[in-house]
Amino acid sequence: MSDSYEAERERMVRTVAPRVDDHRVLEALESVPRHVFVPPVRRDRAYEDRPLPIGDGQTISAPHMVAIMADVLDPEPGESVLEIGTGCGYHAAVTAELVGEENVYSVEYSDDLAEDARKRLASVGYDGVSVRASDGREGWAEHAPYDAVYFTCAAATFPSPVVEQVRSGGQLLAPIGTGFQTLVEATKREDGNLDRTEHGGVRFVEMRGG
Repeated sequence: MSDSYEAERERMVRTVAPRVDDHRVLEALESVPRHVFVPPVRRDRAYEDRPLPIGDGQTISAPHMVAIMADVLDPEPGESVLEIGTGCGYHAAVTAELVGEENVYSVEYSDDLAEDARKRLASVGYDGVSVRASDGREGWAEHAPYDAVYFTCAAATFPSPVVEQVRSGGQLLAPIGTGFQTLVEATKREDGNLDRTEHGGVRFVEMRGG
C-alpha cells in the first residue's frame, strides 16, 4: 500500500523487527496503514512505537506489542481468530493480513468504538472483518469454535465462555492480571484445561463489562 506515510511505516517495521521471528508479521505491519486507525490530532505520531489514545479511555497498542502478540499467536492462513477488544481496529487489520479478513471476528464493548472500527476497517479494504458490540467476556459463540483468541485488554483470568469457544488444541493469548499484568499464552487441552506459558510483564487497559 503506497501512501505519504510509507517511509514512516517502513521505519516502524525496522524498529520492531528484532522483537519478532515471523517475517509474515513484519509484512502485515508494513501492509496496514496505522495512521488511518489513529485519531487525526495524533496522526503525526502514528508510526511511533508507543500506544496512543483513541478516545473513550482506550488506546491503540504500541506497534511492537501488536507484533509480539501476532508472533506468539502465529496464526496460519485460513484459521479462525477471535479478538476481544476491537478498539480502533488496527490489531484486527494486522490479524486479517495473517489469516484472511473473513476469518477475523472481533468483539468491542463500546458501541461507538465498534461502529467507528467497522467503518475504518472497511475504508482500507478490511470490510470482511466481523465486528460486534458486546461484552467480550461472553466471546462470540455464533462463529465458534475458533482456532485462536487474543485479548487487547487485561482480564483477571481467561473468561470461561471464551475458553469454551476455542477448539481443542487451540490457543489463547491475553494480558492476565488486575494490577501487575503478564502476557499469558495458553493451549486448550482435550479435557478443556489450559497449558500456560508466560511471556513477561505488560501494561494494557483493563477489560470492561461483566
